[in-house]
Amino acid sequence: WASTQALFSARSAVAETLELPEHRVRLVGMPLGGGFGGKFVLLEPLAAALAMAVRRPVSLVLTRTEEFLATNPAPQSLFELKTGVRRDGSLTALAGRVIFDAGAFAGAPVSIACLLLGGYYRFPHLDLRGYEVLTHKPGNGAYRAPGAVQATFAIESQMDLMARELGWDPLELRRLNAVREGDPMPNGRPWPKIGLTACLDRLKEERQRRARSAQSRASRRGVGVAIGGWLGGVEPASAVCRMNRDGSLSVVVGTVDMSGTNTAFAQIAAEAFGLPIAQVTVINADTDAAPFAGASGGSKITYTVGAAVERAARDARQQLLAVAARELEAAVEDLELVDRAVRVRGVPDRSVALAELAAETMRFGGKYEPVFGRGATATVARAPAFAAHLAEVEVDQETGSARVVNHVVVQDVGRAINPAAIEGQIHGAVAQGVGWALLERMVYDGEGQLLTATLMDYALPQSDQVPPVEIALVEVPSEAGPFGAKGVGEPPVIAAPAAIANAVADATGCRLTELPITSETLYRALAAAEPGRNRPAGASAP
Repeated sequence: WASTQALFSARSAVAETLELPEHRVRLVGMPLGGGFGGKFVLLEPLAAALAMAVRRPVSLVLTRTEEFLATNPAPQSLFELKTGVRRDGSLTALAGRVIFDAGAFAGAPVSIACLLLGGYYRFPHLDLRGYEVLTHKPGNGAYRAPGAVQATFAIESQMDLMARELGWDPLELRRLNAVREGDPMPNGRPWPKIGLTACLDRLKEERQRRARSAQSRASRRGVGVAIGGWLGGVEPASAVCRMNRDGSLSVVVGTVDMSGTNTAFAQIAAEAFGLPIAQVTVINADTDAAPFAGASGGSKITYTVGAAVERAARDARQQLLAVAARELEAAVEDLELVDRAVRVRGVPDRSVALAELAAETMRFGGKYEPVFGRGATATVARAPAFAAHLAEVEVDQETGSARVVNHVVVQDVGRAINPAAIEGQIHGAVAQGVGWALLERMVYDGEGQLLTATLMDYALPQSDQVPPVEIALVEVPSEAGPFGAKGVGEPPVIAAPAAIANAVADATGCRLTELPITSETLYRALAAAEPGRNRPAGASAP
């Protein structure tokens, strides 16, 4: 029993560790309070090995310090960039060196970072070199869009610097150079249909209707923009839809319900089958009973498993209509599903209730097969999703404290199957972005000892530090996702820290190139920019 994002991956890891066939290992997913990429496979093999050794149940519970050390923290990284740009705003070249501290084990997200670093804008010449360095720190892992946030902070800071040097509006410089469908990615493959320019156009509209807030004498306010994108995950997936005796539908999947994916599955199945959503139940089965599905992460579950659910529901619908056609002595194409009954189109009196049809497939001596729809996908085409951010930040000149007072996110979601859930993802992403930009950091001493190993030392944003968030959803449907949907989990966090950092630079004139931008860091930068700003009258310079 594990709080895991990846039932089947964790089962495989346990089986391999214990040298057992996979069918001898059963993994049950528990309610997932959060994951963000850190709960694929952690200590499940260790717990299983202990249980096998002592032949008794074993409960493995981490202390807070152990949780900080052992649960795949995000890696430290360093980006060095050199860019070329003409006075007309067109980009000419990007050279970059990317270094990730992988900790004790290889596997840092270097390739993702380099791909996105050179992938947002049309650079005709690229020279990107990525390295991962092994150190004596704990091994790293995924942390919501691994590698993307770091790369985006680097390139979006650089775009703002170029806009300032050229005297360009930062948003217009991005609109001029943003990649479009068919443009090559750094790996040479063309971008598929993407909504980046649509997001930038919509952000321009949102900015025009906003007026910068008045600033007080003791504070400065600045506005920053940034874009961020995620390629989207792909992985084979399957699902089944079983019709119950009362005419309702059960959807069985091999995922865990992280971030409300079960609600989306129920909506997809209800639409594809033709039932009210209240008549659809989603079951997250264990590895002994569930059809295969990939890990809940990478912004791919609705895109891949959701597509399998849609196919399974359509398959179940066709099976049901075949039964109804024989009962009503009508052609399948002449039937329709209305008000939990199948009827002949145009002849409302000729109908049969779903519950009655289902019962005919589940009684002794029944002549019809039970309705059991199957759906599977092996999609290899990604559905990249982009988001554009605008952050308004207030900086206290006396303390160096920065506070985000407003935040706007425009995101391409493909098709908004559940707008409320998507907005929840975006609200959470902005909160996470505030932490990444201004507060959260893992500090080690020279001996590799973690100094921020408890919540007394590791700062998280509190409710009053999370700004009001305005959201605009852009729909550029994908070709393979269910009803055109794309993954929405990673994209909204990627550009948030970059937009906040650009707003701080706009407010203060100080370009800080390290995250988080703590009040101490910003205070020192302001003091260096204005050496006599906080000295008493008559005091001499140090």
